[in-house]
Amino acid sequence: MEYNPLASRYDTMSYRRCGRSGLKLPMLSLGLWHNFGFVNDFMNSQSIIRTAFDCGITHFDLANNYGPPPGSAEIVFGQILKKDFVNHRDEMVISTKAGYQMWDGPYGDWGSKKYLVSSLDQSLKRMQLEYVDIFYHHRPDPETPLEETMAALDLIVKQGKALYVGISNYKPEEARKAIDILEALGTPCLIHQPKYSMFERWVENGLLDLLGKEGVGCIPFSPLAQGLLTDKYLNGIPSDSRVVTSGVFLNESHITPERVDKIKRLNQVAMDRGQKLVQMAIAWLLKDERVTSVLIGASRPAQILDALPALENILFSSIELEEIENILS
Repeated sequence: MEYNPLASRYDTMSYRRCGRSGLKLPMLSLGLWHNFGFVNDFMNSQSIIRTAFDCGITHFDLANNYGPPPGSAEIVFGQILKKDFVNHRDEMVISTKAGYQMWDGPYGDWGSKKYLVSSLDQSLKRMQLEYVDIFYHHRPDPETPLEETMAALDLIVKQGKALYVGISNYKPEEARKAIDILEALGTPCLIHQPKYSMFERWVENGLLDLLGKEGVGCIPFSPLAQGLLTDKYLNGIPSDSRVVTSGVFLNESHITPERVDKIKRLNQVAMDRGQKLVQMAIAWLLKDERVTSVLIGASRPAQILDALPALENILFSSIELEEIENILS
Protein backbone atom coordinates (compact mmCIF):
# COMPACT_ATOMS: atom_id res chain seq x y z
CA MET A 1 0.00 0.00 0.00
CA GLU A 2 1.38 3.40 -0.99
CA TYR A 3 2.35 5.61 1.91
CA ASN A 4 1.23 9.23 1.98
CA PRO A 5 2.40 11.18 5.05
CA LEU A 6 -0.20 12.99 7.10
CA ALA A 7 -0.60 16.60 6.02
CA SER A 8 -0.92 17.58 9.69
CA ARG A 9 2.41 16.01 10.74
CA TYR A 10 4.05 19.30 11.70
CA ASP A 11 1.10 20.67 13.67
CA THR A 12 1.72 18.90 16.97
CA MET A 13 5.51 18.39 17.11
CA SER A 14 7.73 21.06 18.66
CA TYR A 15 11.26 21.71 17.41
CA ARG A 16 14.33 23.11 19.13
CA ARG A 17 17.38 24.75 17.62
CA CYS A 18 20.47 22.56 17.96
CA GLY A 19 22.96 24.64 19.91
CA ARG A 20 23.96 27.75 17.97
CA SER A 21 23.43 26.10 14.59
CA GLY A 22 20.67 26.77 12.10
CA LEU A 23 19.37 23.21 12.43
CA LYS A 24 16.20 22.46 14.37
CA LEU A 25 15.41 18.96 15.63
CA PRO A 26 12.09 17.54 16.80
CA MET A 27 11.93 17.32 20.58
CA LEU A 28 11.48 13.57 20.10
CA SER A 29 13.81 11.71 17.73
CA LEU A 30 13.73 8.03 16.80
CA GLY A 31 16.69 5.74 17.36
CA LEU A 32 16.95 2.56 15.28
CA TRP A 33 19.24 0.71 17.65
CA HIS A 34 17.68 -2.65 18.39
CA ASN A 35 14.40 -3.11 16.52
CA PHE A 36 15.27 -2.66 12.84
CA GLY A 37 17.62 -5.50 11.98
CA PHE A 38 17.15 -8.51 9.74
CA VAL A 39 15.84 -10.40 12.79
CA ASN A 40 12.86 -8.02 13.05
CA ASP A 41 9.65 -7.97 11.05
CA PHE A 42 10.08 -5.60 8.09
CA MET A 43 6.44 -4.53 8.01
CA ASN A 44 6.58 -3.58 11.69
CA SER A 45 9.81 -1.61 11.16
CA GLN A 46 8.20 0.18 8.23
CA SER A 47 5.12 0.98 10.29
CA ILE A 48 7.27 2.44 13.08
CA ILE A 49 9.06 4.78 10.67
CA ARG A 50 5.79 5.83 9.04
CA THR A 51 4.16 6.49 12.42
CA ALA A 52 7.11 8.56 13.59
CA PHE A 53 7.12 10.71 10.46
CA ASP A 54 3.35 11.18 10.64
CA CYS A 55 3.87 12.54 14.17
CA GLY A 56 6.44 15.12 13.04
CA ILE A 57 9.49 13.09 14.08
CA THR A 58 11.91 14.03 11.32
CA HIS A 59 15.18 12.84 12.91
CA PHE A 60 16.21 9.19 12.55
CA ASP A 61 19.36 8.03 14.30
CA LEU A 62 21.45 4.99 13.32
CA ALA A 63 24.98 3.62 13.62
CA ASN A 64 27.08 1.31 11.49
CA ASN A 65 26.69 -1.58 13.95
CA TYR A 66 22.95 -1.33 14.60
CA GLY A 67 20.93 -4.44 13.86
CA PRO A 68 21.22 -7.24 14.63
CA PRO A 69 23.25 -8.29 12.74
CA PRO A 70 25.51 -5.22 12.50
CA GLY A 71 24.74 -3.11 9.44
CA SER A 72 21.28 -4.52 8.93
CA ALA A 73 19.43 -1.57 10.51
CA GLU A 74 20.95 0.75 7.90
CA ILE A 75 20.00 -1.65 5.10
CA VAL A 76 16.40 -1.97 6.33
CA PHE A 77 16.12 1.79 6.84
CA GLY A 78 17.47 2.35 3.32
CA GLN A 79 14.84 0.02 1.92
CA ILE A 80 12.10 1.91 3.78
CA LEU A 81 13.48 5.23 2.54
CA LYS A 82 13.47 4.04 -1.04
CA LYS A 83 9.95 2.64 -0.79
CA ASP A 84 8.21 5.40 1.18
CA PHE A 85 10.32 8.55 1.43
CA VAL A 86 11.91 9.21 -1.96
CA ASN A 87 10.08 12.54 -2.14
CA HIS A 88 10.67 13.45 1.52
CA ARG A 89 14.45 13.12 2.01
CA ASP A 90 14.81 16.88 2.44
CA GLU A 91 12.32 16.77 5.32
CA MET A 92 14.43 14.26 7.21
CA VAL A 93 17.52 14.48 9.39
CA ILE A 94 19.39 11.18 9.16
CA SER A 95 22.38 10.42 11.36
CA THR A 96 24.78 7.54 11.71
CA LYS A 97 27.91 6.77 13.72
CA ALA A 98 31.14 4.80 13.81
CA GLY A 99 33.39 3.97 16.73
CA TYR A 100 32.60 0.43 17.81
CA GLN A 101 33.79 -2.75 16.14
CA MET A 102 32.25 -3.23 12.71
CA TRP A 103 34.61 -5.57 10.83
CA ASP A 104 37.65 -7.73 11.58
CA GLY A 105 41.21 -6.48 11.49
CA PRO A 106 42.92 -3.30 12.66
CA TYR A 107 40.81 -0.90 10.57
CA GLY A 108 37.28 -1.79 11.71
CA ASP A 109 37.06 -0.18 15.14
CA TRP A 110 37.71 2.92 17.26
CA GLY A 111 38.65 6.31 15.77
CA SER A 112 41.29 6.32 13.04
CA LYS A 113 40.70 8.34 9.90
CA LYS A 114 40.92 5.09 7.93
CA TYR A 115 38.07 3.53 9.90
CA LEU A 116 35.75 6.53 10.07
CA VAL A 117 35.92 7.41 6.38
CA SER A 118 35.59 3.78 5.29
CA SER A 119 32.72 3.15 7.69
CA LEU A 120 30.69 6.10 6.47
CA ASP A 121 31.23 5.03 2.86
CA GLN A 122 29.77 1.64 3.79
CA SER A 123 26.87 3.23 5.67
CA LEU A 124 25.94 5.41 2.72
CA LYS A 125 25.86 2.36 0.45
CA ARG A 126 23.70 0.42 2.90
CA MET A 127 21.19 3.28 3.22
CA GLN A 128 21.39 4.14 -0.49
CA LEU A 129 22.15 7.76 0.36
CA GLU A 130 24.53 10.37 -1.04
CA TYR A 131 25.06 11.98 2.36
CA VAL A 132 23.91 11.89 5.97
CA ASP A 133 22.86 14.97 7.87
CA ILE A 134 24.88 14.13 11.00
CA PHE A 135 27.88 11.82 11.39
CA TYR A 136 29.08 10.99 14.90
CA HIS A 137 32.21 9.54 16.37
CA HIS A 138 30.53 6.95 18.58
CA ARG A 139 33.06 6.81 21.45
CA PRO A 140 36.48 8.21 22.37
CA ASP A 141 39.53 6.27 21.21
CA PRO A 142 42.26 6.20 23.87
CA GLU A 143 44.96 5.24 21.35
CA THR A 144 44.27 7.49 18.34
CA PRO A 145 45.19 11.17 18.66
CA LEU A 146 42.01 13.20 19.05
CA GLU A 147 43.34 15.54 16.36
CA GLU A 148 43.22 12.67 13.84
CA THR A 149 39.69 11.63 14.75
CA MET A 150 38.37 15.19 14.56
CA ALA A 151 40.27 15.77 11.28
CA ALA A 152 38.42 12.76 9.88
CA LEU A 153 35.07 14.34 10.82
CA ASP A 154 36.18 17.61 9.22
CA LEU A 155 37.25 15.78 6.05
CA ILE A 156 33.91 13.97 5.83
CA VAL A 157 32.01 17.27 5.89
CA LYS A 158 34.32 18.83 3.30
CA GLN A 159 33.83 15.77 1.09
CA GLY A 160 30.08 16.36 1.22
CA LYS A 161 29.34 13.02 2.89
CA ALA A 162 27.84 14.68 5.98
CA LEU A 163 26.37 18.12 6.65
CA TYR A 164 27.21 18.19 10.35
CA VAL A 165 29.28 16.19 12.81
CA GLY A 166 28.89 15.21 16.43
CA ILE A 167 30.36 13.13 19.22
CA SER A 168 28.87 10.50 21.52
CA ASN A 169 29.84 9.11 24.92
CA TYR A 170 32.57 11.74 25.40
CA LYS A 171 33.21 12.83 29.00
CA PRO A 172 33.42 16.62 29.67
CA GLU A 173 37.20 17.05 29.27
CA GLU A 174 37.30 14.88 26.15
CA ALA A 175 34.33 16.76 24.72
CA ARG A 176 35.93 20.13 25.41
CA LYS A 177 39.07 19.17 23.50
CA ALA A 178 37.07 17.73 20.60
CA ILE A 179 34.89 20.85 20.37
CA ASP A 180 37.95 23.11 20.37
CA ILE A 181 39.70 21.09 17.64
CA LEU A 182 36.63 21.04 15.40
CA GLU A 183 36.12 24.77 15.89
CA ALA A 184 39.72 25.44 14.82
CA LEU A 185 39.24 23.25 11.73
CA GLY A 186 36.16 25.25 10.71
CA THR A 187 33.69 22.38 11.20
CA PRO A 188 31.89 23.12 14.49
CA CYS A 189 30.65 20.27 16.63
CA LEU A 190 26.88 20.28 16.18
CA ILE A 191 25.76 17.88 18.89
CA HIS A 192 26.70 15.46 21.64
CA GLN A 193 24.82 12.20 22.24
CA PRO A 194 25.25 10.99 25.85
CA LYS A 195 23.47 8.37 27.92
CA TYR A 196 21.19 10.35 30.21
CA SER A 197 18.13 9.56 32.26
CA MET A 198 16.80 9.91 35.79
CA PHE A 199 18.90 6.86 36.66
CA GLU A 200 22.03 7.93 34.71
CA ARG A 201 23.00 11.53 35.49
CA TRP A 202 26.75 11.84 34.88
CA VAL A 203 26.16 14.53 32.24
CA GLU A 204 25.12 16.91 35.02
CA ASN A 205 28.70 16.91 36.31
CA GLY A 206 30.04 19.40 33.79
CA LEU A 207 28.98 18.15 30.37
CA LEU A 208 25.66 20.00 30.12
CA ASP A 209 27.35 23.21 31.30
CA LEU A 210 30.04 22.78 28.64
CA LEU A 211 27.53 22.14 25.85
CA GLY A 212 25.45 25.13 26.88
CA LYS A 213 28.50 27.39 27.00
CA GLU A 214 29.87 26.20 23.65
CA GLY A 215 26.52 26.21 21.83
CA VAL A 216 26.53 22.46 21.16
CA GLY A 217 23.28 20.54 21.12
CA CYS A 218 22.52 17.58 23.36
CA ILE A 219 20.44 14.52 22.43
CA PRO A 220 20.26 11.95 25.26
CA PHE A 221 19.92 8.27 24.45
CA SER A 222 18.41 5.61 26.74
CA PRO A 223 16.07 8.17 28.38
CA LEU A 224 13.98 5.36 29.86
CA ALA A 225 16.97 3.47 31.30
CA GLN A 226 16.41 0.44 29.06
CA GLY A 227 12.71 0.41 29.96
CA LEU A 228 13.06 0.75 33.74
CA LEU A 229 11.39 4.18 33.62
CA THR A 230 8.10 2.76 32.38
CA ASP A 231 5.27 0.89 34.07
CA LYS A 232 6.63 -2.41 32.72
CA TYR A 233 8.40 -3.50 35.90
CA LEU A 234 5.97 -2.22 38.54
CA ASN A 235 4.60 -5.71 39.22
CA GLY A 236 7.45 -8.06 38.42
CA ILE A 237 9.36 -8.96 35.26
CA PRO A 238 7.12 -9.57 32.21
CA SER A 239 7.91 -12.57 30.01
CA ASP A 240 8.31 -10.36 26.93
CA SER A 241 10.59 -7.81 28.60
CA ARG A 242 14.15 -7.09 27.51
CA VAL A 243 15.37 -8.67 30.74
CA VAL A 244 13.97 -12.04 29.62
CA THR A 245 14.40 -11.84 25.85
CA SER A 246 17.92 -10.38 25.82
CA GLY A 247 19.49 -9.75 29.21
CA VAL A 248 22.54 -8.12 27.63
CA PHE A 249 22.02 -4.46 28.54
CA LEU A 250 19.37 -5.02 31.22
CA ASN A 251 19.13 -8.10 33.43
CA GLU A 252 17.54 -9.23 36.66
CA SER A 253 20.38 -7.80 38.73
CA HIS A 254 19.15 -4.32 37.77
CA ILE A 255 15.61 -5.00 39.03
CA THR A 256 16.37 -4.76 42.75
CA PRO A 257 13.66 -4.16 45.39
CA GLU A 258 15.16 -0.71 46.03
CA ARG A 259 15.03 0.15 42.32
CA VAL A 260 11.44 -1.11 42.00
CA ASP A 261 10.44 1.02 45.00
CA LYS A 262 11.91 4.10 43.31
CA ILE A 263 10.11 3.28 40.08
CA LYS A 264 6.81 2.94 41.94
CA ARG A 265 7.29 6.28 43.71
CA LEU A 266 8.25 8.01 40.46
CA ASN A 267 5.20 6.48 38.84
CA GLN A 268 3.02 8.07 41.51
CA VAL A 269 4.57 11.49 40.84
CA ALA A 270 3.86 11.00 37.13
CA MET A 271 0.25 10.03 37.83
CA ASP A 272 -0.18 13.13 39.99
CA ARG A 273 1.04 15.16 36.99
CA GLY A 274 -1.46 13.43 34.72
CA GLN A 275 1.31 11.58 32.88
CA LYS A 276 2.55 8.04 32.48
CA LEU A 277 6.01 7.36 33.88
CA VAL A 278 7.48 7.08 30.36
CA GLN A 279 6.11 10.53 29.57
CA MET A 280 7.41 12.12 32.76
CA ALA A 281 10.86 10.58 32.24
CA ILE A 282 11.07 12.22 28.81
CA ALA A 283 9.63 15.51 30.03
CA TRP A 284 12.14 15.56 32.90
CA LEU A 285 14.98 15.62 30.37
CA LEU A 286 13.34 18.21 28.13
CA LYS A 287 12.77 20.60 31.04
CA ASP A 288 16.40 21.65 30.44
CA GLU A 289 16.55 23.77 27.28
CA ARG A 290 20.14 22.64 26.69
CA VAL A 291 18.61 19.29 25.72
CA THR A 292 17.75 19.68 22.05
CA SER A 293 15.89 16.40 21.56
CA VAL A 294 15.35 13.08 23.34
CA LEU A 295 16.18 9.91 21.46
CA ILE A 296 13.55 7.23 21.97
CA GLY A 297 13.43 3.67 20.71
CA ALA A 298 10.34 1.73 19.70
CA SER A 299 9.56 -1.92 19.02
CA ARG A 300 6.05 -1.10 17.82
CA PRO A 301 4.21 2.05 16.60
CA ALA A 302 2.12 2.31 19.77
CA GLN A 303 5.23 3.14 21.81
CA ILE A 304 5.79 6.28 19.75
CA LEU A 305 2.20 7.38 20.31
CA ASP A 306 2.64 6.63 24.01
CA ALA A 307 5.69 8.90 24.26
CA LEU A 308 4.30 11.92 22.40
CA PRO A 309 2.10 13.29 25.23
CA ALA A 310 5.32 13.96 27.17
CA LEU A 311 5.67 17.14 25.11
CA GLU A 312 2.37 18.49 26.41
CA ASN A 313 3.83 19.16 29.84
CA ILE A 314 7.59 19.61 30.28
CA LEU A 315 7.27 22.10 33.14
CA PHE A 316 7.88 20.94 36.70
CA SER A 317 7.04 22.75 39.90
CA SER A 318 9.73 23.17 42.53
CA ILE A 319 7.77 20.76 44.73
CA GLU A 320 7.73 18.11 41.99
CA LEU A 321 11.45 18.51 41.33
CA GLU A 322 12.24 18.24 45.04
CA GLU A 323 10.10 15.11 45.34
CA ILE A 324 11.84 13.51 42.36
CA GLU A 325 15.28 14.36 43.79
CA ASN A 326 14.32 12.81 47.12
CA ILE A 327 13.26 9.61 45.35
CA LEU A 328 16.42 9.42 43.25
CA SER A 329 18.83 10.23 46.06
